[in-house]
Amino acid sequence: QVQLVESGGGLVQAGGSLRLSCAASGRTYAMGWFRLAPGQERVFLARITWSGSTYYADPVKGRFTISRDDDKNTVYLRMNSLKPEDTAVYYCAAKQSVGIGALPHEYDYWGQGTQVTVSS
Repeated sequence: QVQLVESGGGLVQAGGSLRLSCAASGRTYAMGWFRLAPGQERVFLARITWSGSTYYADPVKGRFTISRDDDKNTVYLRMNSLKPEDTAVYYCAAKQSVGIGALPHEYDYWGQGTQVTVSS
């Protein structure tokens, strides 16, 4: 069992930046970030493998950056040029199996989520 704890969410003005963190209790093949806005389905944002390979959803390419610190067993999501439509609960997730990792069902463990609110 791997436990994930997110942090770093909050209120930010449009155009601003935030960095989310996800501390993991164990090592997995890959970790990803998703978000869930009211009335919508959970949306994939980015994932990073143990080797550092990254993959992004098209809407966030160039604005969001996923990275990891293996010494701290922590994954980050740097979000720049934030927009009001980025407002959501952001979740990190971890997967044990090989694969692209763009779908929620591919992931084995989930964090509790952290709220990001972008004001206009």
